Amino acid sequence: MLSNTTFLITGIADKHSLAMFVAKQIIKHGGKVICTGLGVSKHHTSLSEKAKVFLTQNYEDFKLAISQELGDTHVEILDASLDENIDTFTQELSNKGVKLNGFLHAIAMDKTIRKKEVKPLLDVTKDEFCDTMNVSAYSLIRLSHYLLKYNVLQKGASICSLSYIAAAKVTFHPYRNISIAKAALERITIELADELGRSHGIRVNVIRFSTYMGSKAGNATLTSNDIETANKMSPLGNAKPMDLAHEIVHLFRPGLSITGEIRHVDGGYNITG
Repeated sequence: MLSNTTFLITGIADKHSLAMFVAKQIIKHGGKVICTGLGVSKHHTSLSEKAKVFLTQNYEDFKLAISQELGDTHVEILDASLDENIDTFTQELSNKGVKLNGFLHAIAMDKTIRKKEVKPLLDVTKDEFCDTMNVSAYSLIRLSHYLLKYNVLQKGASICSLSYIAAAKVTFHPYRNISIAKAALERITIELADELGRSHGIRVNVIRFSTYMGSKAGNATLTSNDIETANKMSPLGNAKPMDLAHEIVHLFRPGLSITGEIRHVDGGYNITG
């Protein structure tokens, strides 16, 4: 299904990351992956020692997870908040002759969520708002821009990103700042689908997935009660990471005429009140 294809996978933190399940399925279906993680790059020039230690450990954990789960797989540092890092990263891919058939955008960040407590929107600072928007939404534009600039992303490629129902409506557990960024991500998806479809035949879709506590991001935000409530609300129960991986592999298949879609892989959670 995906033989002779290569995909960029962002957003892997550990073996439980949703992006990891996607990477595994791509390989299972004959494709290759290049995976990125957050670490210290040459563009991080003013980091505190604490930040350096955190990012270094994060990248080591990322590489270990890739090695254990995916074997000998190409890994790179990518901080989507830094244009310089995206630029250098894509240049290096081009210099190595890498040709991508698509990529998964699974990058998000919101510093207003701490210890499962969500800061009220009225208390969110401009910097907090813009940082979340930059990493969680605008990065889709910039990554697409540089991958095309250096002719790494091929005509007819497929781009997928990850969202959540909170982009469209208030949920029973409070998502505030990140919800706005996810709504922006979905609108960016639709605009890019039109723009890139006409110019490069590239498909762009986004998937709203179930509440999921297995990832670092989910564990930082959700409780077991949240998961159980969503499971009860969903007609089919919460979707599993493999459901998401299968859907993305389908959308990555060459030659499909599916674009600009906001698709739900959530057991039907989106149709409930």
